[in-house]
Amino acid sequence: MRLFLALWSLLWTVALPAILLYLRRRGRKDPLYAQHLAERFGRYAPLPGAVWVHAVSLGEMRSAVPLVRALLDRGETVVTTHFTPAGRREAMRVFAPEIAAGRMAAVWVPLELSWCFKGFFRAFRPKLGLVMEVEIWPRMVFAARDNGVPLFMCNAGYPSKSLARDRKFPLRPAVMRGFAGALVKSRMQAGRFAAIGVRNIQVTGELRFDQPVPPALLAAAAPARPLLAGARPVITFASVVEGEDDTYLAAIETALKGPNPPFIVYVPRKPERFDDTARLIADRGLRATRRSQIFDENLCPRPMPQADILIGDSLGEMYFYLALADRVVTGGGFTPHGAHNIIEPLALCRPVIVGPAIHTIEYPAGEAIAAGVCFHARGPEDLSRALSPAGWPGPAEAEIRAFLAEHSGATARTMQALEPLLTSR
Repeated sequence: MRLFLALWSLLWTVALPAILLYLRRRGRKDPLYAQHLAERFGRYAPLPGAVWVHAVSLGEMRSAVPLVRALLDRGETVVTTHFTPAGRREAMRVFAPEIAAGRMAAVWVPLELSWCFKGFFRAFRPKLGLVMEVEIWPRMVFAARDNGVPLFMCNAGYPSKSLARDRKFPLRPAVMRGFAGALVKSRMQAGRFAAIGVRNIQVTGELRFDQPVPPALLAAAAPARPLLAGARPVITFASVVEGEDDTYLAAIETALKGPNPPFIVYVPRKPERFDDTARLIADRGLRATRRSQIFDENLCPRPMPQADILIGDSLGEMYFYLALADRVVTGGGFTPHGAHNIIEPLALCRPVIVGPAIHTIEYPAGEAIAAGVCFHARGPEDLSRALSPAGWPGPAEAEIRAFLAEHSGATARTMQALEPLLTSR
């Protein structure tokens, strides 16, 4: 492991010019990538004694929100680290009052170099660290151990594809054994982590079931829906990723030609794809408008053009787009990378549809499919069928509520698991 860490540091040192060039180029589309660069090298305003939560991007930060809120309510200070602007912006948006009061900081995670992490630990001296989901960064793991900071995988899942790969290439499991422990989503996941030698495992559940739902976004959706869709059913395609647009747009074309055609809300996962998505839809001759064109910053509507598709070209408003819908297609499942979060639409009691690749969300997708609150479309024909109530009637609202009640409570279980560490340090 010492030899590997030395080679890892050498690789990052040699690659440093390319990394900085990458950040600069990404900064052309999103200026935040190129800002606060000193943080990536371990220079921060100090906030000693904080609980450290690493949420690399938007999805991880959203799952961390209820836990960060519980930590703050307990009287802890918190520092969240991120690699992408989406994650950092979400932390700054949700916890703006706490950041202004000096009780929390949202910063870039240091680069994978020992001297960068020295600056991080000097500034924050964390009580403990929580890495959301499964982010395996060797220098982070062993720098935490060298500095006496217990670092846990939190809300952790171990996808079957990753487990199969790691059995052939055991280096990643060796790094994972460097964590102080793992707080995992389910008993099945606990067994997988134990199989590779991770110690101190506790089943705490899925934090996303405890995410707060922003009431202002729901309130904005209620009057917007009839203005957009009239009496038509509404289908939201949420977190659509590159590589699945052709599948989705073909299904949408078929649905729009059928009886009782739906109104479509189409939300790309990344802001870099907003313009490209609009062009793809226009190239098919479909009538579309954009959220940025017909709503102001407070989601107050402007005059509505005739359209069949609303492109969701905004950040932080997913619950608005979900609240417009009668049913939701969660993106990612028609690519090898795997499907994204199904819990947000279920939290609004919307039936959800996923593509064939669900290895990324084995829990709770397997349980949701078995409960009948999620439809597993194994191919384009299944997807087209599921878009229509005649093809998939969907569950009753009571069934979704029962499913949510069965799987909530992860925040309380996680805080209970952390209590001995928070009290002793």
